[in-house]
Amino acid sequence: MTEQSSPDHHEGLAARLNWLRAAVLGANDGVVSTAGIVLGVAGASGSQAAILTAGLAGLLAGALSMAAGEYVSVSTQRDAERAAIERERRELRDDPDAELAELVEAYRAKGLSAGLARQVAAELTAHDALAAHAETELRLDPDELTDPWRAAFASFGAFAVGAVLPLLAILLPPHGWRVPVTVVAVLAALTLCGWASARLGGSPPRVSVLRNIAGGGLAMAVTYVTGTLLHVSGV
Repeated sequence: MTEQSSPDHHEGLAARLNWLRAAVLGANDGVVSTAGIVLGVAGASGSQAAILTAGLAGLLAGALSMAAGEYVSVSTQRDAERAAIERERRELRDDPDAELAELVEAYRAKGLSAGLARQVAAELTAHDALAAHAETELRLDPDELTDPWRAAFASFGAFAVGAVLPLLAILLPPHGWRVPVTVVAVLAALTLCGWASARLGGSPPRVSVLRNIAGGGLAMAVTYVTGTLLHVSGV
């Protein structure tokens, strides 16, 4: 007889998968953004110092921008969660009977009989009324709200890790091999990111990989050609 997973287990797994998916997408952004910057500079100038400066600036600017955006977004979500929990707390204080009836109806809607639903609702209310209502009505755990700082650091780290690859790929090889090595390394990384994103989302990997390669390849081509044209025109 197989052991069934609890709802809490599924919710925890879903949350971890969401974090992992966000990390993959952040790394993907780091790869594409930094590759575009360093290839654009390589097309305009063969100076290794210029490429390094532009690449590091792009890495830091992109990672900080991702972190700041994630912090603001998750902070807004956390504020909304806190407001919803506070509203639930007021309703429990002002009309506990109505809230108990709501909880009973919620469990009946899940398939429990009227008597069992009332028993479960009463016992959970006696144990922790706010937690019971927050979980059932809001799908929230008052003790485990989203953490904006954790999200910000995760986004910063994911972008930076992705950005390091094209930066190293264009700086380490000999001058004549910089661009082809970078392109190959970036396309390989985009293939891996596309595959991982598809696997985490449960979608066919082929479409995701091709879409990722096409977008990244276009970004690299446009920035490199732009840099080359600027170099030719003497700008």
